[in-house]
This record gives sequence, C-alpha cells and structure tokens, in this order.
Amino acid sequence: MRIGITGHRGLPAEVEERVRRALAETVEAYDAADLVGVSCIADGPDAWFAQAVLDHGGRIEVVLPAEQYRADLPDWHHPTYDELLLRASAVHRTGLDGSDSHAHMRGSELLIDQVDQLLAVWDGKPARGYGGTADVVAYAEGKGVPVRVLWPEGATRD
Repeated sequence: MRIGITGHRGLPAEVEERVRRALAETVEAYDAADLVGVSCIADGPDAWFAQAVLDHGGRIEVVLPAEQYRADLPDWHHPTYDELLLRASAVHRTGLDGSDSHAHMRGSELLIDQVDQLLAVWDGKPARGYGGTADVVAYAEGKGVPVRVLWPEGATRD
C-alpha cells in the first residue's frame, strides 16, 4: 500500500499531539512489509507521517518539489529533514529549481500520482495560498485517489 500525506504546517502544540497520535494509529493499521509512505518531508504532518511509517517498519519515498526546497524550510527542521531524506528508499524530483507555491503544488501532484491513498491533515477550509492542503485534496479527488482526512474534532489551526 502506497500512502501519501498532505497537511497544514504550524499547528498548535495540542493539535500537533493529537495529529501525531492519529497518524501513528493510521499507519499501524497497515502491514509494515507492504507499507510505503510518500512524503515531501516538510515540517509538520509530512515529517510526522514519514517518521511514523519508519517507526512501524515501513519504507518511505521522498518527493522534492524543488532543488531549493530544503532552504525554504525552517532551520530547526533541517536535521529531521536530512535524516528522513537519508532513510528514503527513493527520491522523486520535479526538476524545478526554485521553491515556490507552484513547485510545491507540482511536488504534491507528483506525490499523488504515485499513491493508492492520500492522508490529509486538513481542517476542511479553502487553501490560504496556491498549493495549500485544500488544493492538494482537490487534485487527489480529481485523479480518483481516495482521501482520508485526519483532523481532530474541535481542533483549530490558529
């Protein structure tokens, strides 16, 4: 089973804890031998999901939206990003250099084109900018990829 991830970054600590737990529980329902998690490994749900897949004994593949992608992530996330990238069984690249909203959306499209299901840590609201979680969910639905939304009841982003 190939599962992709998309989701909101910068979640409050109490929401983060609940989302991490939901991701771990979701991943643990799959046979580790057959599980491949596909992620862009950004800070937040992307990295939490990838780590949960590895902790469960599955494999991860990483999608790099742009060659400059890492530089646009928070400095505090670089060690986690680097470790997850090293543990990836495959790395997929869009071929784009600059890390902008168009590259991020292209990375998400590349991710969705390779998965059987998409997990979305999504509050159900419209994207705040092009390539946001809602846009990724809409792309997946348009491609016929099943989407499973993981959003804690009563949680808010801000």
